Amino acid sequence: MSRRRKIAEVAGLLAWFVVFTWLHSLMGRDHAAATGNALTLQSIERTLHLDITLPVNQWLAAHVPLAHVAAWFYRAYYLVIVGVLVWAFRRDTGVYRRVRRTMIAMMVLVLPVYWAVPMSPPRFALPGTADIVALYGTLGDASRAGGWTAMPSMHVGWSLWCAYAVWTALRPTRPRLAPLAWIFPLLMVADVIATGNHYVLDIVGSVLLVCAAIGLTALLPRPGSPSPPTSRPGSARVNLGAPPG
Repeated sequence: MSRRRKIAEVAGLLAWFVVFTWLHSLMGRDHAAATGNALTLQSIERTLHLDITLPVNQWLAAHVPLAHVAAWFYRAYYLVIVGVLVWAFRRDTGVYRRVRRTMIAMMVLVLPVYWAVPMSPPRFALPGTADIVALYGTLGDASRAGGWTAMPSMHVGWSLWCAYAVWTALRPTRPRLAPLAWIFPLLMVADVIATGNHYVLDIVGSVLLVCAAIGLTALLPRPGSPSPPTSRPGSARVNLGAPPG
């Protein structure tokens, strides 16, 4: 890839991230609807015996050193996303193009969900939940910024995307090493629940989002792929007068 193409690639991704961040900031502004949806989700989790967020959060709040680590991990995952993008680009441009398209598909698919189903996170809607990131994070109350968009968890979604990208790149040459990439999203699942940022069903939504993005990417034609040949008028004519050969 030429230098000009690399610059255009970086500029295009940055521009899309800015647009996505702006659109995301417009979603989930209906506090009443977000709280109502959160109460409904809590009720469903209690019925399914998945209501583990509060006890896990209270356990973490009682272990302050681990709470500091969890708050740092919650913030620092952005560095992993950038690192995986750069690593995939340098390792295999074919894999990079595939996972980049999956990343963009995730962002396109999640915005209508945020608009249609605003969701208040446990730290706001579940009484007794400690806001671990606000209490122990380096940016303090910055965890309260943004709309009410807990469903699905993009922290888990991005970590799943990172694992998918690394797994895809390593699988052909390092098949035994590739599955280790999935440790990252497992840690993120534990983190977002323990810090009071997401419910268990938010995680399910993240898995569905990533699967849908991967499926959509597989269905779309790849840029630069040859199109099927088309016949021109008259190309299918048969010369009936020609002798059999």
